[in-house]
Amino acid sequence: MLKARYVAALLTAALTSLCGPSGLYRAAAAEAVLPGPLVTAQWLHDHADGITVIDIGDNAQRLTTPPKFVVDPKSGTKTLAETGGHIPGALFVDFGTIREERTVDGVKLAAMMPTKESFEKVMETAGLDKGRTIVIAPVGDSVESLGMATRLLFQLKYFGEDKVAILNGGTNAWIGANYPVSTDPVPTRKGDWVATTERKELLATTDDVKAGLSDHATQLVDARPIAQFFGTMKSPVVKAAGHVEGARSFPPDAVTAPAGAARQFLNEKQYRAIFQQQGINPDQPSISYCNTGHYGSGAWFVAHEILNQKGAKLYAGSMNEWTNLNNPVVGLPQ
Repeated sequence: MLKARYVAALLTAALTSLCGPSGLYRAAAAEAVLPGPLVTAQWLHDHADGITVIDIGDNAQRLTTPPKFVVDPKSGTKTLAETGGHIPGALFVDFGTIREERTVDGVKLAAMMPTKESFEKVMETAGLDKGRTIVIAPVGDSVESLGMATRLLFQLKYFGEDKVAILNGGTNAWIGANYPVSTDPVPTRKGDWVATTERKELLATTDDVKAGLSDHATQLVDARPIAQFFGTMKSPVVKAAGHVEGARSFPPDAVTAPAGAARQFLNEKQYRAIFQQQGINPDQPSISYCNTGHYGSGAWFVAHEILNQKGAKLYAGSMNEWTNLNNPVVGLPQ
């Protein structure tokens, strides 16, 4: 009898040591195993204790401002009108800090791939710790917003991080699922995340693009709006209008679809159909580009992460680097 009580006491002590203030068993807080490159709001909610959420955007004031809703007077249906707040416990990364000015062949170029040291500093300042499973949560209201998430994911993977995914639909999908948001200030402590490698097989250089043009072994995927592809419009950072000869268009409008107040990525079957209709072989290596690697990272994410395309690369310098180094483009006849 005494032995049984002793064993019971030991078990009780062990369970107590594994319990947090809420009385929940701490095993639930173990690192979650990501289901793939995208997670749903429900999955994140169910695994939140084992995840570090990174909110990425370009407006830090949003984080401490409550979301605004419009209520239909007849049905009582509540619709998100303005995104506010953040997923409880999320860190914040300003999109403007994850790229930097670089000088290439004597030419200063904005919004380029950061150095290892620079990117580590940004992640450290955000409070990211090494060894954590990461879910990136953009606002999710536009393809531009989701592109911020794909660019951050690309850079995390390039610098050695594997346990990282994107919340499909971002914070807007989270709010749309009626999960709570916080307006508390995000943490300001420093993290200890470090880059463990540089996966140069993911990053295309200007020479890689030129090689692809000459040997036709690699497809070029232009991820910009159609008007920029044809050259009727151009970004201010681009020196000449048009596209790299031989490139196929995969415009931003084809990357996501509306889902309530959010934009969400499509599925593999749908992307395969879009690629084929655009003359892009989903199983052949590709180099994605745009103006500064923002939209291009979305095309790379689709090819590399969703379609599992071997050899998929991002030309991070994109048309910013290509045209300012006086490489040729083609467009509509003048």
